[in-house]
Amino acid sequence: QVQLVESGGGLVQAGGSLRLSCAASGRTFSTSTMGWFRQAPGKEREFVAAIRRSGTSTYSTDSAKDRFTISRDNAKNTVYLQMNSLKPEDTAVYYCAAAPLVTGKYDYWGQGTQVTVSS
Repeated sequence: QVQLVESGGGLVQAGGSLRLSCAASGRTFSTSTMGWFRQAPGKEREFVAAIRRSGTSTYSTDSAKDRFTISRDNAKNTVYLQMNSLKPEDTAVYYCAAAPLVTGKYDYWGQGTQVTVSS
């Protein structure tokens, strides 16, 4: 089992920055691909970024790649999402998820943290 707890969300003005953290419990963190997803009101949950155990990262769009940085600290069982140049359209609940090596699927999810960007 893996438990994920996100933190770092909040209210920020457009152009500002936030760093989200996701603390994981369990022994599979270091071998899991970790992802960040978000869900805006009235919209489906969407992929934002992911980082493999090797440190290789992927992003949903070029815009996300230019403004967001995903990283992980295996010693702390924590994954981060640094978000810069935030826009009102980034407003959403952000979720952390873990895809264990044995399944390759995002089997574990956190409870989410709210990010609100005001214009």
